[in-house]
Amino acid sequence: MTFSHWQSHSGEEPIRIPAIGLDLRVRLPNRVSGGALEMIETVNAPGFGPPLHRHPETEVFRILKGRYLYQVDDRRFHAEAGDVVSVPGGVAHAFVNVTDTPAEQLVMILPGLDAAAFFTELGEVMKAGIPARDVLNAFGRRWNVEFLGPPLRKDT
Repeated sequence: MTFSHWQSHSGEEPIRIPAIGLDLRVRLPNRVSGGALEMIETVNAPGFGPPLHRHPETEVFRILKGRYLYQVDDRRFHAEAGDVVSVPGGVAHAFVNVTDTPAEQLVMILPGLDAAAFFTELGEVMKAGIPARDVLNAFGRRWNVEFLGPPLRKDT
């Protein structure tokens, strides 16, 4: 039996994408799991979240702190600290931090992808704000991500 041990360093600098209020740290790179899984921790600023999007990977979100409004396909619902939200691969989804303080999630991505590379590149694409959808989708094609609409707003 083989196993891997990965020691994540909590003091490392996060990947920051101010346009979507995101600070992200990779907690388990996919190379440690043989590509089966990647784990990231996210901190989402109040009123922020990603644009509506879909990709082939399944994502499992464990809300660590705060409260979010999620959209999964056409269904909208709230999730808060302690809740788990599973989004199957290929399903459109988005979320927004609906609190007045930073909210945090642990996200498992199955199968794993190189989240550090993806989010670093996304940060470059979004360095001047959220670009037009065609610009996002030109970036997303390399990662099999389709951007479908704007981020959710916490007042909707």
